[in-house]
Amino acid sequence: MMPTPRIRWAGALLGAAMLVLPACSSSGDSGKVTLTYRLWDEQQKAGYDQVMAAFEKANPGIDVTVELLPYDQYWTKLTADAVAGTAPDVFWMTPTQFPEFVTKGVLAPVQVDAAKYHKTVVGSFTYKDKLYGVPKDWGVVGLLYNKDLFAKAGVEMPDKLTWAADGSGTLLDTARKLTVDEAGKHPGESGFDPAKVKTYGFASWNHYQTQWMNWVVSNGGKLVDQPFGKYAFNEPAAVQALQFGVDLVNKHHVSPPATRTNPPTGKVTDMFKAGEVAMFPANNALLPFVAPESTFEVGVALMPEGPAGRAVNLNGLAEAVYAKSEHPEEAMKLARYLGTAEAQKIMADGGYAFPALDGLSQGYVDYWKSKNVDVSPFVEEAAGTTFPLPITTGFTGFETKLNQLFNEMYLGKLSPQEAADQAVAEGNATVK
Repeated sequence: MMPTPRIRWAGALLGAAMLVLPACSSSGDSGKVTLTYRLWDEQQKAGYDQVMAAFEKANPGIDVTVELLPYDQYWTKLTADAVAGTAPDVFWMTPTQFPEFVTKGVLAPVQVDAAKYHKTVVGSFTYKDKLYGVPKDWGVVGLLYNKDLFAKAGVEMPDKLTWAADGSGTLLDTARKLTVDEAGKHPGESGFDPAKVKTYGFASWNHYQTQWMNWVVSNGGKLVDQPFGKYAFNEPAAVQALQFGVDLVNKHHVSPPATRTNPPTGKVTDMFKAGEVAMFPANNALLPFVAPESTFEVGVALMPEGPAGRAVNLNGLAEAVYAKSEHPEEAMKLARYLGTAEAQKIMADGGYAFPALDGLSQGYVDYWKSKNVDVSPFVEEAAGTTFPLPITTGFTGFETKLNQLFNEMYLGKLSPQEAADQAVAEGNATVK
């Protein structure tokens, strides 16, 4: 699950810079080369400490300094360092930030066998037919659910959840059965009070990665017309899907009101952990922050199928190499190593992330099985139809406005068509 907000000035600042200074690497009197590696996830750092120890053992002439920065500080600092010419030698890159950095010449192309990695991750970091980052990992959106609430309501999770814009399908039917007010009434029953709901069947809210983007693509709509292209989510199929997401809240009353869920202050994750929401779409990366704190058994199901089938967001990261690294050969060696089975198996087996390298998912599955969570539905989804977050310039600056407009949409103050039209116009004005 990708945090918000972003830095709105990153692209402009990068564009104004002349990247001429060396990177944050050095060679001491010992003759060793010291590389700087930067990440933002404190939990993953523990795994990377093991990975770097293995790399240094195999490459005694190279030391690696690992820098950990909080997510928002990470991008502010990386942008400033790129401008100053002092960026780290190797660092994490996301699909939404990738266009700004690659078009400004900050990233070096990498040479790996792309066919060995998940195709959506490879595509996310490809620019003008070149790969600019070793595929690192992926997270995919699935459906977390509260097994205790299902059992209490006497409801079985359907083998296949389905939805359509008109409200038909097993998703809404199941959500109604799990939504109950203080008097024990369900939506559609006489006397049901949407203002006094005790437990919600589903969490539909303004979160693009896990929510409305999945509805749009599953309904046959598009987010962008092509990579590095224009936004297109105001077309009929997309708007129809947006309406469905809003209807779950304001028409069907199976999801919490936007006053409780809208970012940046929404509490929907806390509501799920507190047992107030039965079904919760989430990226598997959220598991370490949800499963250990839950007082109920967490289940994982496939995301619902829409009229165009099941399409889910798969968000991958890459190991990016700084184009102005003082030690380009050593930096590239480190990045390539991080893409090997040896390195990615450490991260998978530790339950940190699904590896981008194909064939290593079982270690991650086995880790979470030991925690009594079956994550195999994530693997099944990743083998199906997946899509990246919008890969086009300007997204990081546009995101704040996008969230503002869609907050209004979920509150019912803007229609989906109005919100989408305004958002697409705003977003396309930032595309270069």
